[in-house]
Amino acid sequence: MKIAVIGSNMVDLISYIDKMPAPGETLEAPDFSIGCGGKGANQAVAAATLGADVLMLTKVGADMFGDNTIQNFKKYKVDTTFVEKVSHMSSGVAPIFVDKSSQNSILIIKGANKCLLPADIDKAADSLKECSLFVLQLEINLETVYYAIQFANTYQIPVLLNPAPATKDLNIAMACKCDFFVPNETELAILTGMPVKTEAEIQQAANVLLEQGLKNVIVTMGQRGAMWMTKEQTECIPAYTVNAVDTTGAGDAFIGCFADHYVKTKDVMESIRKASAFSALSVMKRGTQISYPTRQEMEEFWGRHQ
Repeated sequence: MKIAVIGSNMVDLISYIDKMPAPGETLEAPDFSIGCGGKGANQAVAAATLGADVLMLTKVGADMFGDNTIQNFKKYKVDTTFVEKVSHMSSGVAPIFVDKSSQNSILIIKGANKCLLPADIDKAADSLKECSLFVLQLEINLETVYYAIQFANTYQIPVLLNPAPATKDLNIAMACKCDFFVPNETELAILTGMPVKTEAEIQQAANVLLEQGLKNVIVTMGQRGAMWMTKEQTECIPAYTVNAVDTTGAGDAFIGCFADHYVKTKDVMESIRKASAFSALSVMKRGTQISYPTRQEMEEFWGRHQ
């Protein structure tokens, strides 16, 4: 059972800061690191780390970052057959600022990611038809996301859409063709224009999306856990209590683990619980993909918390 991740890759430029500088102010930051990231790549690597068979469809620049991204995918045994270089574009980059409370603020420069087009899905069609799940995000062109959804529907392949970064330009009618819609609280607020400070408010906002035709809405809520809603039910899954160091990439860790477990079991609740555990482990280390636990670490943690 293969998972197709159709989406972005980025080079994470992570600054660990005491506070953000004011306009015109220069501050010294305690630390800095460079890593492989991007929502699509993170989700692919998270799933592959757990043993999933993952096909990545993305574009990189013809630069040192692009070569490094391809080698990084190969290190995690992600299929790079359809990871292509774009000669006239830089690779995507993401400057990330992590404060002392482990919260992060992120900018993205899409670069070559903007060149991933519907035609690239057609080129990969024979391989994509064999996949058991499509995983999509919004760091690539919306037209490519919509084309991927239609392709998956044609071949009866389930789709998970992570609406990140959130945009009000998202066509909800197209999102309704997906099986799983997985925003965090901030993305839910942007998409609905509603407050999300409490679980009751999150439930009300998610209900607005369900009323528009979405099937399964899974809201990741950080320390508050996750909420899974359908028109028939609402389930709250508590978070695991850990010592958070860096929350960067935690949402992607959740989605990658959910995808891996769901294609193996089709058990949504168990997939959410495992994804919550994997995500919790990821925030205990600095970085994005390098913070993701190994399959053995995940199994040991899971065994201790049953």
